[in-house]
Parts: sequence; structure tokens; C-alpha cells
Amino acid sequence: MNINRRQFITTLGVSTLAATIPPAIAKNALSPNIIIKPPCLQIGDTVGLISPAGIVEAKDIEDAKQTFINLGLQVKTGVHILDRDGYLAGKDADRAQDINTMFADKSVKAIIAMRGGWGCNRILPLLNYPLIRSHPKIIMGYSDITSLLLAINARSQLITFHGAVATSTWNQFTVDYFKRILFNAETVIMENNQNSAGKIEVIAPGKARGKIVGGNLSVIAAMVGSAYLPSWRKSILFLEDIGEDIYRIDRMLTQLKNAGILQQITGFIFAQCTNCQLGDEPSFTLMQILKQHIQPLDIPAWYGSMIGHIQDKFTVPMGVEVEIDAENGTIKMLEAAVIPI
Repeated sequence: MNINRRQFITTLGVSTLAATIPPAIAKNALSPNIIIKPPCLQIGDTVGLISPAGIVEAKDIEDAKQTFINLGLQVKTGVHILDRDGYLAGKDADRAQDINTMFADKSVKAIIAMRGGWGCNRILPLLNYPLIRSHPKIIMGYSDITSLLLAINARSQLITFHGAVATSTWNQFTVDYFKRILFNAETVIMENNQNSAGKIEVIAPGKARGKIVGGNLSVIAAMVGSAYLPSWRKSILFLEDIGEDIYRIDRMLTQLKNAGILQQITGFIFAQCTNCQLGDEPSFTLMQILKQHIQPLDIPAWYGSMIGHIQDKFTVPMGVEVEIDAENGTIKMLEAAVIPI
């Protein structure tokens, strides 16, 4: 009897995944509609470092270890953290295996990506989402790590964290938000500091509430049409990007609009667009493009929140309820993102 090759591969994949699911989960012990919060971090906990996207060097790992030791944490590295496969940090299956292994490892309390780059979209079908849901823990990063954060939030219904990667500048501003949200389980108000990078520009005034989701615009645009995006209904969408000409920002926002995403949100934040250029003349400015797309939605919105490819970063918990104030450029958490121990 002949069997369609695609059908065979799909059947095999489902069977293999089912074999890895603990019995309690297989019996629908976890409702897919209930969002899960990971336990908070404590001094002495172990952080797992992974390279799910671009290549890292050994010195990067040593520097990252010292960063987390200074925070009172221990460090465990993924088996394939120094692998190389072209421009990727190892083969797809191996990078995915490091993520699945870290979630399964009871000694690891948080997982932090070494860096972004490119490659996370390639491994989304290889992640064990039931395993991740049954072993909730903090996972954090930004840029290309957006793929992992959104997919895990959508498929495992786990709060994920848009924040510094291990190779980021862990200055006082970044560390303060990291500690208050992930160690202390505080409900913080994220508010820009007063430096030049912290100026906000109002797109449309007002306040709004919703679950905050988002990340890198280029990555999200590349995920449209996949099975790895969360519900956008009544959400607060935040975006950031780097090194994009304005017409490309326009193109990607148009894609989100044509996909029906922008029409579902209750608030909008374009955080930082680092080194985004006008491109060939004539051109619109970035604010003109943002106003063209967002003002017709009649929702609160602003530009300039401290999220993205900058040194001072908020830790943004994806999936928690927040209230935003566009005129003040603030994000107020209405619930803790982690479970106190």
C-alpha cells in the first residue's frame, strides 16, 4: 500500500511528539486557554545559556557567565552553544534540542539566548511545546529571539520575556528592570529615563489595557501566515527594529495591516527603530509612516519606548495584562509576570 510522503512525515511527527508527552498532559491535564507564569528567580538559581540563532564566540560565553555570576546566579550552557553551521550556531535539530533540553532540566530556572541574528524561525517546528508547557520557566531575549518568545507564548501558553540577551550591555537600567520583574515579582511601571534615547513622540493620545505582545517587526512580518503567532485580539502590540529603510517599515506594517493584525489591537508602541534610514529620496519620515498606519485605528500609540537594539532595555513580559498611557509613554503592569516562591 502506497502512502503519501507528506502524510507519512506528518503522521510520524505527531506520533513522535505524542511519545514525548507525559501521561498527565496526554490526558488534557493542561487547558490550552490558561496562561502559565514561570516561577521567579532566586539567588543561587541556574540560568541556561543557548545559541538558537547566530554564531557566538567562546569569549562571549565567558563574559556572559561573569554577568550572571555577578547577579548571584549559576550558569549552565547548552551542549551545542559553540556549534557552527554556515551562519547558524549549529544545525537546526541541535539548536532546538538545546532549548528542549533546557526546559526539561529541573536544575535550570531560566533560559537566556546568547544573541539574536537569524535562525529561530527555522527551529519552531522542532520545539516540544507540551514539554515546555509542563516545565514552565523564564525564557528571554530579543531581536531574532522574537520567534521563540511568540511561538512559545502561542503554542505553550507560557509568559515569555522580551529583554536583554546574554551579550547585551547589562547596565544598571537593564539590570534594575530584570531584577524587579524576574526576581521580585513586582508589577512595575516601565518609564523611559531622561537621556536622549528616551524621548517619546505621541502618535495618538489616550490610555488602553490589554495583554502585551510583540517584538522585532522584521521577524513578526516573516512569521505572518504561520502557526506560531499568538492571538492579537485586544492586545497591546509593541514593535522594534534596526537598520531598516523607512519604506521597508512601511511595507512590513502594511503586511500586518493586510493580515488583519493591526485591526485587532487596542494599543500600539513602536519602541526604537535604531539606524533606520530614509533611503532614496523622496521619502516619508518614520513618524509619517507610523501615523498613516496607526492613527486611523483610533487607539493610543507612541514612538520611543526603551525596547530594542539599545543599551537601556525594559524587560517586557509577553502575555501579561498592562495599561499603557501614550501621552506619558508608560507601560504599567497590572499583574506579576512570575510566581513568587
